[in-house]
Formats: sequence, C-alpha cells, structure tokens
Amino acid sequence: MSTEAGIGVMGTELGMMSYFETDGTVVSVIVVGFREGNIVTQFKTSATDDYDAVQVGYRRVRDKKLTKPELGHLGKAGVIPMRHLKEFRLQSVEEFETGQKLAVEEIFKEGDLVDVSGTTIGKGFQGGIKRHNFKRGQISHGSKSHRELGSIGAGTTPGRVYKGKKMPGRMGGSKRKIRKLKIVKIDNEL
Repeated sequence: MSTEAGIGVMGTELGMMSYFETDGTVVSVIVVGFREGNIVTQFKTSATDDYDAVQVGYRRVRDKKLTKPELGHLGKAGVIPMRHLKEFRLQSVEEFETGQKLAVEEIFKEGDLVDVSGTTIGKGFQGGIKRHNFKRGQISHGSKSHRELGSIGAGTTPGRVYKGKKMPGRMGGSKRKIRKLKIVKIDNEL
C-alpha cells in the first residue's frame, strides 16, 4: 500500500481577490505567500527509517523561540532556525538534499489540483446563534429571550441534557482540510 501524497510546501494566506480568467469569468481566489522559503531540513530513507520522506521547514524564526533539541536538529542539518516543520512521504528522496530550497513553480503548475490544510480563524466564545445558526426568539410581545437557546432538555423522563447538545462555546481555531483546489496562477512578483 502506497502512502505517497507527493511533496508539499507551506505558505501563509495573504488574503482573497477576484481573478479574471481568459473567457471572462470571475473567480474568487485565495492568495498564498511563500516568501519565507521552504527548505529541506531532513530526509528519511527506507534503509534507515523503513520509509522514504522529506522534512520541510518554513518561516525563519529567532533562535530563542526554539528549544535546544529543535536547534540541535536544525543545526545538524546546517539550516537556519525554522518555526514549522512538516514531513512528506515520497516514493524516492534521491533528488533532494539537505538545505535545498523548494520553489513553488518547480513543484506545481497552473491548473494542478492540491489539498490545502490550515487553521481556521478563532472567533472566541460564541453563542448558539452565531456558532450553530440557531434562530433567535421574539424581540417584542413581552419576550425576554431574544438570543437565548430555548429548551435544552428532553423533559422529565431522561432528566438530563444529552451529550453532544449544540450549545454556546469556543468557535473556530480548529484544523480544516479542503481537497482538490485548483491553482489558478503562480506569480513570483506579489
């Protein structure tokens, strides 16, 4: 069974914009920046580690932000301190070497479909209306429950609130993955 997904890169979302395709249709796109470089920090081979993989580092950081083991690991590879490290499994790691910079235009081309994962924006503690799209209560006619949940129990018989009930709580700040996003354009001048 192959677990290869291919080599990947890490980037920072810079924002969104509209892009005009050649036929005149307008597409909403997310702009991702790779200014801080993707550098190969380590590669593993099936001879030593039972699988082939490449570890890539992203975003330069000051030495004091990393622990001694992290600094030792990156120092042994002879690369600058990096904030994020990610491992990508491959069939072969022959074409990679430690300290090599990965250029986005060499890995991907326009029209490729990619899987994108990241962390959603944290919204903090939110109520049921914003978090779960609940309907609000009456505003007038003597109602005092405008943005409250309403009943959360099921009556006398269970005598409790079921586990997993949608209620107010922390929203956002979680990992998400979107598959098969199309690369519309690769531009190094942004």
